[in-house]
Amino acid sequence: MHDSPRVVVLAGGVGGSRFTLGVRGALRERGIDDTARVLTVVVNTGDDLWLSGVRLQPDIDSVTYALAGVNDTQRGWGRAGDTERVNHELREWGAGWPWFTLGDLDLGTHLARTGWLREGLTPTQVIERMSRRWPLGARLLPMTDAEVDTIVRVRDGDGIRSLHFQEWWTRHRATLEPVGFVNPGIESAAPAPGVVEAIADADVVLFAPSNPVVSIGPILSVPGVRDALRATSAPVVGVSPIIGGRVVRGMADVCLTAIGVETSAAAVAAHYGARTDGGLLDAWLIAEEDADLAGNVERRGIRPVIRPLWMTDAAASTALAAAALDAGHG
Repeated sequence: MHDSPRVVVLAGGVGGSRFTLGVRGALRERGIDDTARVLTVVVNTGDDLWLSGVRLQPDIDSVTYALAGVNDTQRGWGRAGDTERVNHELREWGAGWPWFTLGDLDLGTHLARTGWLREGLTPTQVIERMSRRWPLGARLLPMTDAEVDTIVRVRDGDGIRSLHFQEWWTRHRATLEPVGFVNPGIESAAPAPGVVEAIADADVVLFAPSNPVVSIGPILSVPGVRDALRATSAPVVGVSPIIGGRVVRGMADVCLTAIGVETSAAAVAAHYGARTDGGLLDAWLIAEEDADLAGNVERRGIRPVIRPLWMTDAAASTALAAAALDAGHG
């Protein structure tokens, strides 16, 4: 690894945001002040949607706000200290989704993004422009510039119907039984400019402890990303989003069940697979609570690393990220 290691993180959701903050913190603890020069975060855009005429990119915004230090840490999404006057007015007009809250400051972000997209900028160019506002200490890239929103196919009575991931996740809280997740158009999408190059040039690639199905899954489904991960000379290290057989946050267990994967640290490791066997991982961080699964992970050709995984505060997130960085060369 170089004195200033080039690090790529695949991330989405709140877990991805916290872990990305930890990686930036770990790099700074190692004396790397200009972390933006070495840290690239490839962010899930499957959660994206059009609502009330504006383009929302929830995971992009979560990572951006977290790195900028303006995120609402209590709710886990949106801007700290935000108000909801516009959201209330939209409800009065019967516009948008009454169960999907848009904060006023957050809406400002969406309006700026939509305006730039209408002017012809790509999502990659929009994120680059957004990044000028705050010293993020990282280069953010969308997984693709194509619109490949996640659609959930759910069981409804005797039939199957489709709805946008955000409706299933936010409105129904994942209570409708999913039978599959698709990203229409993703088979013809391409990685955003810089994604494949960042992976190829990396000294270590990290999978954040994000939802394996709807956060990391869409990134891996973009044609060319899996090939880049298999081909890179960098070690690929994942962090389990499962601790003690339970999801850390959200409803990832429902997503895993829908694709036939057990809710366990070992099962998720097997889902990603070992690079020595055509999969994606070289090492896998599991929690102390799951130490008895280390042999299971190792038998699959993935090196298990047992560490505390709870990101309870900034220090814990930084320590976890440091362990993941070290695991790349363990």
